[in-house]
Amino acid sequence: MGDFTINGILLMGGLFLLIGVFMTTVSARFGVPSLVLFLIVGMVLGSDISGLIYFTNAEVAQLVGIFALVIILFEGGLQSKWRVIRPVMGTSLILATLGVIITTTIVAAASFYVLDISWLEAFLLGSIVGSTDAAAVFSVLAGQNVSSKISATLEAESGTNDPMAMFLTIAFIQLIQVPDSSPWLIAGAFFLQVGVGAAMGIVFGLIASYTINRIRLGASGLYAVLAAAFAVFIYSMTSVLGGSGLLAVYLAALVIGTRELTHSHSIISFHEGLAWLMQIVMFVILGLLVFPSELANWELIWKGLILSIVLLFIARPAAVFIATLFSDYDLNERLFISWAGLRGAVPIVLATFPMLAGIENGFVFFNIVFFIVLTSALFQGSTIPYAARKLNLVGPELPQRIHTLELISMGSANAEMLEIALGKTSPFAGKPVQAIGLPEQTLISAIIRSGRLVMPAGPTKLKAGDILYILTEKNQAVNVRVIFGDEEFID
Repeated sequence: MGDFTINGILLMGGLFLLIGVFMTTVSARFGVPSLVLFLIVGMVLGSDISGLIYFTNAEVAQLVGIFALVIILFEGGLQSKWRVIRPVMGTSLILATLGVIITTTIVAAASFYVLDISWLEAFLLGSIVGSTDAAAVFSVLAGQNVSSKISATLEAESGTNDPMAMFLTIAFIQLIQVPDSSPWLIAGAFFLQVGVGAAMGIVFGLIASYTINRIRLGASGLYAVLAAAFAVFIYSMTSVLGGSGLLAVYLAALVIGTRELTHSHSIISFHEGLAWLMQIVMFVILGLLVFPSELANWELIWKGLILSIVLLFIARPAAVFIATLFSDYDLNERLFISWAGLRGAVPIVLATFPMLAGIENGFVFFNIVFFIVLTSALFQGSTIPYAARKLNLVGPELPQRIHTLELISMGSANAEMLEIALGKTSPFAGKPVQAIGLPEQTLISAIIRSGRLVMPAGPTKLKAGDILYILTEKNQAVNVRVIFGDEEFID
């Protein structure tokens, strides 16, 4: 019986992972956000529909959700480009703080009248749905040709607004349970969380990148495991010290991704796959936690729709327009940022906090939040590419980095393989390879042009959009990037 149970659990795990992976092709084909499909898989596998899995453990769902968010935020930070994010970081931080407060307040006012609950409960519900979701934003924007300024703003906002939403959620739970709690102590705790989280993220990001570059491991795959271990360690250590672990993880990943890393491609590829795995597991488990029969309630549906409309068309736009009032964004950019503020796993994970705290309306809040997330993902997520085109925010085509060559950082050898893309404004576009003044012991090993391999020779002319693979000594890597104007990894 025991073997059957273990094998049955493994079978179900393998089944929903397979379904989740195949669902990504459906998502790409029909434009439905993958998180919606993963949630549906969980709901179908749950007790209300198929009865295959009976799952009601909110504590396990919360643990899995937080762990998944750590991995997803870390991967998002690694993929983000600091030189692109830096100009919009100020606006993103305002959106992540003031924007969340404005959204929370407007949704709370609507919840007070629609749900007939107390003001503290209304602000608790508003706090839960106050932040955009990194997993949803990263997955929907991936591969979309949205202008870099807007995508960077959305990614930085979603990567840094979780601490505010989590703080507000925990604060209002505390105020409900202990009405005499001091607001000043609660406010002080927020600044402590943000300060410790930011400091730990930057410091441990530098330590992690230094360690990855200096340590000598027996297998290249261990470098990716080491980076993942740092992500979990940074979150845990920061949380133990009273800081925001999620903020620390994202900032650490930004620091690591900005540095010149050994085995950088294997690290990024590993975390990209791991982040997808975490998304599948997280959303399926959160879907299992929901009972569709409870959602099929007319009262919950119309109340949830009203709150969704308030969030999508009033609260989010108001937050964006106020937060960007003194920023260099035009009307179309503000409209798109308003529409692309997706809700996803974070609100659902935060909705488990009132349930575990024993708040009277905890289960009602969870179902309302789940409904809001579904409507947000369906209506907003599926129309983001269309909205970007209509608002003329589609950026120039980017070269497709198909990684035909496996890049290898030569471990103990004093060699590095660099990948550099030639932009349209590159001074070397149209010039022969022999005209480039490369340092000694440096060689352009291959060129990828329109998906095809070109073996370079002296007279070979470079073209805009070419991907160059350059073998050089490690101490010359920065000099080579300077020559090509590749500032992504230049301090």
